[in-house]
Amino acid sequence: MALMRESEYTTVEERIEEIDVSSEMKGSFLEYAYSVIYSRALPDARDGLKPVQRRILFQMDQLGLRPDRPHVKSSRVVGEVMGKLHPHGDQAIYDTLVRLAQAFNQRVPLVDGHGNFGSLDDGPAAPRYTEARMATAALALTSQLDEDTVAFVPNYDNQFQQPDVLPAAFPNLLINGASGIAVGMATNIPPHNPTEALNAALELLREPLSSTEDLMKFLPGPDFPGGGLIEDMEAVRAAYETGRGSFKVRARVSEERVSARKMGLVVTELPYMVGAERVIEKIKDAVSSGKLKGISAVTNLTDRHHGLRLVIDIKAGFNPQAILAQLFKLTPLEESFAMNAVALVHGQPKVLPLKEILEVFLDHRIEVTRRRTQFRLNKAKDRLHLVEGLLRAILSIDDVIEIIRASDDAATAQLRLRKAFDLSEMQAEYILELRLRRLTKFSRIELEREQAQLSDEIDALQAILASEVTLREAVAEDLKATRELIQSPRRTTLGPEAEMVLPKPSLDNLEIADEPCQVVLGANGQLARVDANYVLPTSTDEGNDSGSLWRCSTPTTTRAQVAVLTEDGVAHRIDVVSLPHLSAEVLDMEAGLGVEELLGIDKPAVLVFDPKSETGIAIGTANGVVKRVRNEHPESKESWTVISLEASDTVVGAAPCKDDDDLVFVSANAQLLRTQASNVRPQGPSAGGMAGIKLADNDQAIAFNAISAQETAMVYTVAQQSGTLAGTGYTSSKLTPLSLFPYKGRATMGVRAQRLLKGEDSIGLAAVLDQQPRAATISGTLVALPEVDERRDGSGAPIKKTFDFLGN
Repeated sequence: MALMRESEYTTVEERIEEIDVSSEMKGSFLEYAYSVIYSRALPDARDGLKPVQRRILFQMDQLGLRPDRPHVKSSRVVGEVMGKLHPHGDQAIYDTLVRLAQAFNQRVPLVDGHGNFGSLDDGPAAPRYTEARMATAALALTSQLDEDTVAFVPNYDNQFQQPDVLPAAFPNLLINGASGIAVGMATNIPPHNPTEALNAALELLREPLSSTEDLMKFLPGPDFPGGGLIEDMEAVRAAYETGRGSFKVRARVSEERVSARKMGLVVTELPYMVGAERVIEKIKDAVSSGKLKGISAVTNLTDRHHGLRLVIDIKAGFNPQAILAQLFKLTPLEESFAMNAVALVHGQPKVLPLKEILEVFLDHRIEVTRRRTQFRLNKAKDRLHLVEGLLRAILSIDDVIEIIRASDDAATAQLRLRKAFDLSEMQAEYILELRLRRLTKFSRIELEREQAQLSDEIDALQAILASEVTLREAVAEDLKATRELIQSPRRTTLGPEAEMVLPKPSLDNLEIADEPCQVVLGANGQLARVDANYVLPTSTDEGNDSGSLWRCSTPTTTRAQVAVLTEDGVAHRIDVVSLPHLSAEVLDMEAGLGVEELLGIDKPAVLVFDPKSETGIAIGTANGVVKRVRNEHPESKESWTVISLEASDTVVGAAPCKDDDDLVFVSANAQLLRTQASNVRPQGPSAGGMAGIKLADNDQAIAFNAISAQETAMVYTVAQQSGTLAGTGYTSSKLTPLSLFPYKGRATMGVRAQRLLKGEDSIGLAAVLDQQPRAATISGTLVALPEVDERRDGSGAPIKKTFDFLGN
C-alpha cells in the first residue's frame, strides 16, 4: 500500500465547548429527578398507580386477559408492555407484575397469578414459569376506557396510544396503598379495607364538608392483607389529618399449650410485609446473643391450607406474657408503619391527608362519569339521527329503491336521496349501506321502539349533565356497584378491640415467681394448680358445681415438682409450673390436664403428692394389698415404682399417711375394713406390700384411703345390679359415718358396710373421705346424696340419677 503524502491528509478542526460543571450536573440531576418522580416512583392520586403498573393493566386489557379467559405466560405480558409502552428492563416490569398479584402485598390483588409468585420469605419463579391474567378488581380500574372517559397520550415512540390515567372505579391509592422512593421524596401509604374505603368515599360525596373524624367512622384505620393489630388509634388519626405519621402494628399472638408440659406463643398474623422466616431469624439471633431468654424452640407450621402458624415454645418457669413483651421489643412481631402519603396531583407531588385523597379520587370519578355520559349522549344522538333517517326511507321505500336504481354511482344516489328526503350526508350513506332485509314491516316496528328508547336515554343522559346533583348520584351508584364487586371483611383489628385480643405485656417478672400454691387432682382425673390460700370447696359450700369435685390436693410451690401416682403403681415427676393455673373465682377441673396428656400414658391418676415431703403415703390395691411407702424417692428419675404389683393387680387408692391415721378398704362384696396405720410398717419402693383386707373368692377392693379426721369422715357406698351397661346399673346408695365401723386387724375381712337388697349383687362405687363426699352424673350434674344413715350395715336409699365419679 502506497504511503500518503503529508499534504494529502484532511485536517479536521476540533470543536470544544467549555461549560460549568456545577450547572451541567444541576441540570442533569434535575432531569433525572423529574423522570424518577413522574415516570417511576410516585403514583397518581386519581387511580393510585405508577406508570408501569398502569401500562401493565392497560396492556393486559388490550390483550383480552380478563378473568374469564385463560392465563398466559407472564413473559408474554412483560414483552408486550416493554415493546409497546414501557421501554425499560424486563425484570423491573416482571417485578411489578408479581407485586400486583401477591395477596400479602396487595389488599385487593389486581393480577390473577398462576404459579409461584413468591412469598414474604422467597422470591417468585422466572416469568417463563408463571402465568397471569387480570383479576376481577382490575376490571373496575380499566372498564369504560373505550368511552372517552380519560385522555390518551402517545407512547415513547409515538406508535401507540396509552391512557394518561385509568378510569378507576375505586380509590386504589387507599385500598392497595403505595410505596416508592423518588429523588428527594418518598411515599408510603398503608392499604385499607375496600368496603370501608368506598363507604368513606360515598360519605364524602354526600357530605363534602365531612371532617377526618367523620370519615374515620366509615374508614377507621388501615387494613393490612395479613391482619395484625393496631392499638394507638390517636396516632392513626394524626396521620390521616396531615398525611404523615407513624403507628405501631403488632402480630396477633395467643398463649396456648403447645405440648403436655409446655406453654407456647402461637403467632397467626404478622405486621405488614413481615415474613415468618425473618421473625425466626431475629428470634434466634436474640437468643444466641443472650438478649432473649425463656424460649426453647421456634417452629414454623405455616401452610397454604391453614395459613400462618408460628409456634414459639416457652421454657418451664417463664412467664409467656413477659416473653411476649421481649419479642415485641427485639423482633419484627411489632413494627412501626411510617405513613407518608405523597402522590401526584395535577402532575405535582403533594402530601395528601385522608380527606384530600378521597377528594382527588371523587373529582376524578365525577370527571370520568361526565365524559362517559357525554360520550354515550353523543353516541345515542348519532344513532337516533340514523334511525330517524331510516324511518323516513322506509315510509317511501319504493321511491328510495327507484332513486338508487336510477343513479349512475353511489355519490349520485347519495345526493339524490338527500334532496328527495331532506337527509344528512350520514343518513344517506347509512341508507345506501343498509341490507334490503331490514326494510320490512317488522324492522319498522323495531326502529320505532328503538327511537323511543333512544329518546328516553338521551333525556336521562342530558339530565345527568345538566345537574351536579344528578351527576353525583350517578357517581354514587357506580361506587356502590363497585363495592359489591370487591367487598371484603376487615382483617386488621383496631383500637380497644386490639387491646382485648392482646393484653399489654410487661417486661417485669420474666420468670414465674416461686410462690406457694396447691396442686389438685380432680375427681375426673384432671390436674391443675390453684393459689395456696384458696380453700377447696366442700359439699356444704354454696354455688359449687361438678367442675370443682376434687380427689386430693398437696401444698407445694410454683417452681417445685410433684409426683403423680398412677394405678400401675408408678410415680411420675411433674413440674408444677406446667400445670394450668385455675382462678380462685371458679375452680373448673375440666380446664385441667389429664395424665394421658401430660405423660402420654393411658393410666388414670390415683394420687398427687410432694415427693420431698416427710410424710409417707399409703397404698391400697384391688387384690387387697396395703403398703406404706417410706419417703425414699429418687431425685434423678422422672418416674419410679412405688409398689410392685402382680400382673392382675391395680392401685385403687392412695393417700399421705401418718402413724395415727386410719386405713380403710371397701370391697365389692360390701365389706369394709378399718385398721390403724400403725399396724402396717413402712417399706421401701421396691416392696410389694402386705395383706390388707381379706377378700372372698371373686371379690376385690374398690376403694381405699388413709383417714386422719376420724370424727368427720364419711363412707359412701353405691350398690349395683349386674348384667347392665357399665355405669348404668346403680340402684341404691348409703352415707354412713366412719366412726360407726369398728377397728379390725390387718388381713381380716372387716365388717359389712351396706346390706344388699334383692336384685343387687355388689358395690359398684365407694368413697371414704375426711368429709362428706359429693357425686356427679356422667353429664356433670351434681347428685343429691341420701341422708346420713346411722345403721352400719343398713340397706341403701334408692337413687334416680346415674353418676360416675365421686369427690370431696
